[in-house]
Amino acid sequence: MLLSATLLSACENDITTVNIIGSVQKLPRESALNIETIYSDSAKVKVKLTSPEMNRYVTKSPYMEMPKGVKILFYDDKMNVKTELTANYAIRYENERRMEARNNVIVINERGEKLNTERLIWDEATATIRTEAYVKITTEDEVIFGDGLESNQDFSKYRILKPQGTINIKDEAQPEK
Repeated sequence: MLLSATLLSACENDITTVNIIGSVQKLPRESALNIETIYSDSAKVKVKLTSPEMNRYVTKSPYMEMPKGVKILFYDDKMNVKTELTANYAIRYENERRMEARNNVIVINERGEKLNTERLIWDEATATIRTEAYVKITTEDEVIFGDGLESNQDFSKYRILKPQGTINIKDEAQPEK
């Protein structure tokens, strides 16, 4: 009987310990490998997102995490790729319709202009991209640096918030040589 009493007292669970373990292990509700997601508007494909791994978490503010990177293609109405965005990590906040790309973020537009940064926010509701991080933009004839950027989502019209370095400006009044 003494042995039985000892065993029963050893099997007690402390509710505080159980709650701590349960909260630490935040597991995704859904996980998928090699995903492809198509976003359309009025039956026209606008965006295609691919990722090697996607984990969806259902919380008060549900989100999808792409820990192994993401590639996003933005299309025009004729299904031509307007812009390509890649990053080593991304997280999409579903209710906010906002995605944050991090680590080696690269955006290339149809003119071949290339944006490099470490953090970029894509706001799906306003169809814009922005960052407050350091940016490098490489065009056909120059490289522009700065801190922060605001742009439309296809990166065809952008503004560097705090530009740095030497920037060539064409004088429209004088003919080119």
